Amino acid sequence: MMRRSQAGFSLLEMLVAIAIMGLCLGALYQAVAGASHNVRLDEHYSYASTLAESLLANYQQVPIEGLQESGETEGGYAWQVDAQPNQGEYPERMKLGSLQDVVVTVSWNDGDRQRQFQLESVVAGVESDLP
Repeated sequence: MMRRSQAGFSLLEMLVAIAIMGLCLGALYQAVAGASHNVRLDEHYSYASTLAESLLANYQQVPIEGLQESGETEGGYAWQVDAQPNQGEYPERMKLGSLQDVVVTVSWNDGDRQRQFQLESVVAGVESDLP
């Protein structure tokens, strides 16, 4: 009596191979999803930092009494510029408020989380021309 040699895989071997492949594909899917989320979050922070730097450049001089302004971009980024007289010591010939502490805050919604980016600087306070 001659036996034919078995060729191929048994059903159990195929089930194990498919289960291993499913686990690997699941891990790969999670890695790709996490990476794309991180890229999107980096894009939001990059835009927010660019917007904050632009606002800081626009407010290099503020009124000597301080300033508080806010707004929102078309993309849903809310911004706020808050300037207050610096409370440090001034030389005799400088008026109080000649130096202003300015804080620029940009915030946005990222799904169910509120995120924000903030820049702080010191700018010049100037007398306003209004009567």
